[in-house]
Amino acid sequence: MVQTVRIEAEARGRAGKGAARATRREGHVPAVIYGAKREATLIALDPRDVMKELHKSGWQSHLYEVSVKGGDTERCLMRDVQFHPVTDRPLHVDFQRLAPGARIRVKVPVAFLHEDTCPGLKAGGVLNVVRREIEVLADPDAVPEKFELDLAEAQIGAGLRWSAVKDQFGTKPAIVGRDFMVASIAAPTVVDDTAPAAAAGPVEATKQKAPAGGAAAPAKAPAKAPAKKK
Repeated sequence: MVQTVRIEAEARGRAGKGAARATRREGHVPAVIYGAKREATLIALDPRDVMKELHKSGWQSHLYEVSVKGGDTERCLMRDVQFHPVTDRPLHVDFQRLAPGARIRVKVPVAFLHEDTCPGLKAGGVLNVVRREIEVLADPDAVPEKFELDLAEAQIGAGLRWSAVKDQFGTKPAIVGRDFMVASIAAPTVVDDTAPAAAAGPVEATKQKAPAGGAAAPAKAPAKAPAKKK
């Protein structure tokens, strides 16, 4: 299961673009915590804490305890981050507050086991990944770190579907009504390098045949125009 990450935050009193710019000038990242049918909480974060989380894989599936200085501690998911178009620095962070007893929609990464011993891959097949993440509904306290698919017996042509996930941790997929494909072992692509060469192009000019003596035939003199009558 995923671990809960604690983030320290400071409360900020005003909303709007001007207040957000003022927060950035002070060296912080403006953020908001919304959801669970409660009023939004405006906060400011240390940019180092934000970048630390963004460098982790699957940060949108991590659980956060945002501790607001002088206020409450909120259990959240980091839903969206806005970046500066030039510097790529975080400009704003949106957190979704978790309601007690409610399932949350998260994307869980997929890991493949025994790739080095997979018979289909050893025979020259190619692992064709259809979904590197699977979106599911999960209990906030039981969000899996990853889903695992075992390739130990997968042959060329094998299709690995949702039902092949080793442990689904009680989650429900967002795609309903079908056992959707996650990955497959595709046959190797064969390149035919035995195609015949292109036919020779037409001869652009025909050489003039020389007489038996070996000298080239003289060029034919142009015909004279008839003399004018006086």
